[in-house]
Amino acid sequence: MSVIQTSLFGDVIAVPPTQGIKYAGSKLKLLPYILQLVHEIQPRTVLDGFSGTTRVSQALAKSGYSVIANDTAVWSKTFATCYLLNKHPKTHYQEIINHLNALPGKDGWFSENYGGLPNNGIAKQIDTLKKPWQLHNTQKLDAIREEIDRLGLDEVEKSVALTSLILALDAVDSTMGHYAAYLNKWSARSYKPLVLEIPDLIISDGDHAVCHDDIFNTVANTTVDLAYFDPPYGSNNEKMPPSRVRYAAYYHIWTTVCLNDKPDLFGKAKRRTDTSDQVAASVFEDFRRNETTGRFVAVEAIERLIERTNARYIILSYSSGGRATAQELNETIRKYGEIRKIIEIDYKKNVMAGMTWTHEWVRDAEKPHQEFLFLIEKG
Repeated sequence: MSVIQTSLFGDVIAVPPTQGIKYAGSKLKLLPYILQLVHEIQPRTVLDGFSGTTRVSQALAKSGYSVIANDTAVWSKTFATCYLLNKHPKTHYQEIINHLNALPGKDGWFSENYGGLPNNGIAKQIDTLKKPWQLHNTQKLDAIREEIDRLGLDEVEKSVALTSLILALDAVDSTMGHYAAYLNKWSARSYKPLVLEIPDLIISDGDHAVCHDDIFNTVANTTVDLAYFDPPYGSNNEKMPPSRVRYAAYYHIWTTVCLNDKPDLFGKAKRRTDTSDQVAASVFEDFRRNETTGRFVAVEAIERLIERTNARYIILSYSSGGRATAQELNETIRKYGEIRKIIEIDYKKNVMAGMTWTHEWVRDAEKPHQEFLFLIEKG
């Protein structure tokens, strides 16, 4: 096992620009190190198994690899379709974006549920609840979202338009970066007008693909040279309600923007009912222990994932705040493969630490603010 030793801002592989929304699981800061590991392997095909905002997929595609992006989130599929499957230059979309920007605002479902009125910087709402956007922007959202469905766009064109809309909404929201709760006072950016721009599209010769499925179904039907996994690890705080760490709860609004299905809502944040704890739980976010084995359900899921993945190499992300304990994860990895490299990043110190013996990472993983990347070669 070897370990890359460098400063967080050291001499690592160049990272192409990517786009994304504010996201609790963003791997933007890890991209140089992910790409460094990928570069050393030189794969032809890469599976991004939990693609989220697709920053990793975008970077891989721009670096010349053939990418399969997979995620269960509808909005992630939209992002992946926009960035990976587009074959048109940006000029192809200019007329569409100009048309959408020129639409006058109108009252509609989004304004009724997510729009608020400003009053000296305080969130004076249509009702007593805090809202993620000011009314002038939800009125634009209502008009634009209705028009996107009316235009008769193909799947890629519609994904580009929806991605543009989501990026624009993310730039004028009044949140801490997620949609499980909203700010008491309007953010400065919420006063700005909603303006769509053409996303930073990729025109690639790569043979990319987009999957919208449970990861176990995807790996059962996919063979690649390398798989990158960043599972949504549940919090290791047993007192924390699971709904506070589930991505379906954090980003429910993007699902609604993509589907435009006017779902039933609940709670102060007006979440979709299909993001409730009973419906939207991911096995990787499960905070319980298996009553039979005594092991965390999330750890057992990671073990099954590594076992069933049809790839010679796997890059696995791990956060010290995750449900999986370091010791359990170490045992799981070594059961089905050999660790070739470990990158440890300490965000608090802005350095990447080196490890001199096998279990040193296990000790370091008990510290807060640690992030690890494992390069695993399957046995």
